[in-house]
Amino acid sequence: MIAFIDVASVLTSTYGVFLGLRALSGVGWAMFATVATTSVVNLPAAQRRGRAVSVLLMSETSGLLLGSAGGGWLYQGAGVASPFVFEAACMLVAAVTVGRWASLAAHQSRAPRKSRDQRLLGAVLRTPGVLLMGLTNAVLIAIQTGVLVFLFPLYLVDRGGVGPETVGFLVSLNVLGRLLALWLGGSVSDRWGRMRVLIPGLLSYAALLGSLTFLRHPGALGLWSLAIGAAAGFVAALPTALIGDQVPPPLLGVAIGWLRMMTDSGQILGPLVMGALADAVDLSTPFLFGAALLIATAWQCRQARVLTGSTDE
Repeated sequence: MIAFIDVASVLTSTYGVFLGLRALSGVGWAMFATVATTSVVNLPAAQRRGRAVSVLLMSETSGLLLGSAGGGWLYQGAGVASPFVFEAACMLVAAVTVGRWASLAAHQSRAPRKSRDQRLLGAVLRTPGVLLMGLTNAVLIAIQTGVLVFLFPLYLVDRGGVGPETVGFLVSLNVLGRLLALWLGGSVSDRWGRMRVLIPGLLSYAALLGSLTFLRHPGALGLWSLAIGAAAGFVAALPTALIGDQVPPPLLGVAIGWLRMMTDSGQILGPLVMGALADAVDLSTPFLFGAALLIATAWQCRQARVLTGSTDE
């Protein structure tokens, strides 16, 4: 679907049609991402699920970095249509790979079909930890897009007094920290338990994010940028892995779809809410509000751990 839309985007000469095709491509991307994530969560044993999700997120992040650089190079060197053609080719390869992998997962976890009358989403949301992990992922991505991507560069210029080159370097440290910590968070959670790692990870993330508002020196800001990226990466894979632990395989696709919907909601609301807070109060307010959200989420995770010990396995 995405590959055909990319080709159609190249052929159309109407701007409105082009925008509609790109919106339709977004639907395809969402469907593909849900299937890919479900396949990753469904295949490995619980003892390796955190690492598997971490590798997926590392691959996505690395692909975004390389794609941003490569797309600009293709556009400049090979013409305006070349990035779309290259994306179409990549999606065909990815579709074949994920399709074969997903069919293997379905074969290995074959289970009796549920009745069509059963409300699958309701059954998923009643599973311990699913609703909470959806909200947790929404909070994490809202802070990622609304604070770290949207407002952090502005904060560096306004409060840190640094130039564009330094802003680019400090933001890249945040991405580097995220990449370095993704594998660590998944591996540690496989060994010690999801909640035992997630709760202190969220609190550490909150402490770093809130304390950033007291810093002005470029060196300290660089160190905090790296540490905040590492804290974000450390907890990024855990909600998905925990849902994979809790939800039975026949319902896993619905659960991952719910999780990604909540994640996308956070991606939309994050910049809107955080930007409004920065305009209405102060530029440092979104950082403090994000820290408060992380603390509240950690508290809810602690309550869930107390009530249901199974969510910590």
